[in-house]
Amino acid sequence: MSQQPLAYLHPEFLETAEARPIRILSEYLEPLRRFREQRIQDTVVFFGSARVDSRDRAERALCTLRARGVDSDDGRYERELKRGHKALEWARYYEDARELARLLTIWSGSLESEHHRFVVTSGGGPGIMEAANRGAREAGGKTVGLNIRLPFEQGANPYITDGLHFEFHYFFMRKFWFAYLAKALVVFPGGFGTLDELFEILTLVQTDKLAKNIGVVLYGRDYWQQVLDLQPMAEWGAIADEDLMLLRYAETPAAAFEQLRDHLVVHHLQPAHAQETAAPGIAKTRG
Repeated sequence: MSQQPLAYLHPEFLETAEARPIRILSEYLEPLRRFREQRIQDTVVFFGSARVDSRDRAERALCTLRARGVDSDDGRYERELKRGHKALEWARYYEDARELARLLTIWSGSLESEHHRFVVTSGGGPGIMEAANRGAREAGGKTVGLNIRLPFEQGANPYITDGLHFEFHYFFMRKFWFAYLAKALVVFPGGFGTLDELFEILTLVQTDKLAKNIGVVLYGRDYWQQVLDLQPMAEWGAIADEDLMLLRYAETPAAAFEQLRDHLVVHHLQPAHAQETAAPGIAKTRG
């Protein structure tokens, strides 16, 4: 009679619906272990579109398109050319995210601490996520990537620190880790996913579900004021007037860095806030 494997070592069992709680718990405990091993105390999270490219890549793509020239008379070339110019315009946000992450990492690296403070963290994929991880790595700091495993996208970018690249199956566990360690949030132009992540944090702040003060900076006023006008919500009474103050805007990496630094110093580096750290590498939350 062949020996049966232990249940917790049985691959077929671990893939079943009955084992889902084990898989969910694993996406909590395994990152927890690694964050503690790497001495990550808290993070600053960068959100934004995966479709934003670097200036170099956007310029090369546009040059290739121009060199190809008109290959049909159906207007497709003009549409592609327009998208190419827009991609080059959007590349500004990639470069700004990269620079902001660099500035933040240099500053956080100068802090006296046994643990790594305010580590730049992204969703681990391309676009703004890549830019943030890239800027932090270029500054010589640690940087975290919380990637989601999808059938059609997204591969992890190459700038994440070894040991701090996480792969998640469950969106809600990935969101948990975004919120659990974050002391500030920078939101670059993005789509549905970016809005989902932003409003997840805003809801937690508004409902007092976080035992910490998270600063939220929207980067790119022109974009966000077109996409995200919350004033009518306050006028109709759906949110309080003070809820509008949860969001601040920045137009340059230097301005965004100043806002982030001031928030982190006042709310997370003063002695009165020392109790916000429950254990090495893990911030305290309510509930």
